[in-house]
Amino acid sequence: MSNQARVLVVEDDAALREALCDTLEYGGYAALSACNGVEALRTLEKEAVDLVISDVQMDEMDGHTLLREVRSSRPQLPFVLVTAHGSVEKAIEAIRAGATDYLLKPFEAEVLLEMVSRLEGAIECDAGGMVAEDPAMTSVRELLLRVARSPATVLISGESGTGKEVVARFIHHSSERADKPFLAINCAAIPEPMLESMLFGYEKGAYTGAYQSRAGKFEQANGGTLLLDEVSEMDLGLQAKLLRVLQEREVERLGGHNLIALDVRVLATTNRDLRAEVAAGRFREDLYYRLSVFPVHIPPLRDRPGDILPLAHVMLARHSGGRPMELDREAELRLLSHPWRGNVRELENCMQRAAILTPGTQVTARDIYFEDMIAAQGSPAQETPAESSCNMLDGGLKDTEKQLIVNALKTVNGRRKDAAEILGISPRTLRYKLARLKEQGVALPHAG
Repeated sequence: MSNQARVLVVEDDAALREALCDTLEYGGYAALSACNGVEALRTLEKEAVDLVISDVQMDEMDGHTLLREVRSSRPQLPFVLVTAHGSVEKAIEAIRAGATDYLLKPFEAEVLLEMVSRLEGAIECDAGGMVAEDPAMTSVRELLLRVARSPATVLISGESGTGKEVVARFIHHSSERADKPFLAINCAAIPEPMLESMLFGYEKGAYTGAYQSRAGKFEQANGGTLLLDEVSEMDLGLQAKLLRVLQEREVERLGGHNLIALDVRVLATTNRDLRAEVAAGRFREDLYYRLSVFPVHIPPLRDRPGDILPLAHVMLARHSGGRPMELDREAELRLLSHPWRGNVRELENCMQRAAILTPGTQVTARDIYFEDMIAAQGSPAQETPAESSCNMLDGGLKDTEKQLIVNALKTVNGRRKDAAEILGISPRTLRYKLARLKEQGVALPHAG
């Protein structure tokens, strides 16, 4: 499960809108999109959003009008206006009218991600109760409650999709720092130069596009908790700089000369065997021991079957759109018999598909579709006529898969990448399936 911040991008230029969304997703955020203020308001009625980034000049409803509408219903929602250089005065007026900040076109990807990173401190984190009913997880939960009371650095390991970030948030919200900031940064999703500036901050003029000084994640998390997600993916050179910050408990911004004292509790996650990474020379041994003061391993979902149904019920409620939905016994048995190679993340996708497919309030076994069922068709190069007779697009399941794909696209406003993730298939496989549906004359939602 992911607790990443959800950012709504409002921009009438389709190419720029897609580029902004791609940049945000590259930085580890969930991006939603709207082509104008009217569509943005509709999205805000249906979706949970943590931050709005809106262009000023748009048809139907411009950014200033959208700001007033959003402020009337959600006065605390962070709102950023994007404007051209010639409209700076209007942008400043917008700040006075309630905008949280503004961006001047053109701007570098680093500037956008840094702003979202900074405003993330204003986003209220979801404490998100950790589901732990299987004995394998209840023992982990008890251990986490004890370690949360200490300031110790915790290294959380486990396979991809096991819920390591949820565990990190649980530690923070069970600690004395619960009322302080919790910030997370994905070390695998951000290139090394950008990651360094986002971690440590920078002074004005430190690099092209650094128009003003900015605090990094360490400063923003001062007094609270900083999660280094997938820390094993960090470049060796940056590992040395991180080690120094952890040892000295102080940070120096890029291009700066002043040391800033830190009081930050650091948590780190990895899906790799860090001891093996150290032995292979890909991870610093001294940093490993600095991070693994208290190591915690999260077992895969297949090793904690007692959590499958409790998690499924929570996820179904999350994606039901307010409908009271429940699983019948056959659906529960179907979930319990699945190996869950993708762990909790795979289960989340499965429940989202079930919420999309189920017409009523009761999810049956027929509404449960696993990723390997959808992906079974594979690429056109892999499929033969004999194989095609067995795949999901044939027989009685053909219409169901078509409905599943179309509904998934509608759910994510036509964004192919997001739809592929929900469906549990690769973007390439989805493109192939969409091509076949187009050949059949099926009307497909386009990115909005």
